[in-house]
Amino acid sequence: MRRLTALLLAAVAPLAFAGNQKYEPLSASVQAGLHAAISDYPVPFLAFGTVEEARAWLDAMSKKLARRMSEKRAREEFLVTVHYEAKRAGLDPQLVLGLIQVESNFRKHAVSSAGARGYMQVMPFWTKLSGRPEHNLFNLRTNLRYGCWILRHYLDRENGDLFRALGRYNGSLGQADYPNAVVRAWTGNWKYPASRAASSEPRGAAAVEHYSR
Repeated sequence: MRRLTALLLAAVAPLAFAGNQKYEPLSASVQAGLHAAISDYPVPFLAFGTVEEARAWLDAMSKKLARRMSEKRAREEFLVTVHYEAKRAGLDPQLVLGLIQVESNFRKHAVSSAGARGYMQVMPFWTKLSGRPEHNLFNLRTNLRYGCWILRHYLDRENGDLFRALGRYNGSLGQADYPNAVVRAWTGNWKYPASRAASSEPRGAAAVEHYSR
């Protein structure tokens, strides 16, 4: 408990929608931003006002994740890192958990037919674009940092439109199946707390499920 408190303060299903981000040349400024984003590796933390709030979130998410990731220590390390990297990128950690569920079903060493890797199914070309081709995309911190940065990049590119950003993330822009699946996982499995759900949704989230109707 003491070690966990310090960490809080300091800081198997088929792949139905495996990642397939499309290679597109990045502007010099965006490429520099990517390089900076993946170069800074501070200690993860949960961005809550108190240890009690952090512990409540971690317990709630850990309970939901237990059937997919059985070892408690690994599960809590994973969740702390998801929370940190999502917040660092300006994303809802629960949205990121929904995306990971759809992309890899929480399998660290998942590889898609297109070659995407890890929890967030990041395509290897991103390491070259970042100037760090030696990066291991199966590493927990590395994979989550790249994945969260990529989704943030696409959200910015699409002016906050979650449907289009998720389409770009998956390489299926304009198709409804993938965005709908991520939003269903997010709202159905990972919302926390339910009473505050609406305030954290990026623009376009509420409309995603209606896109194909």
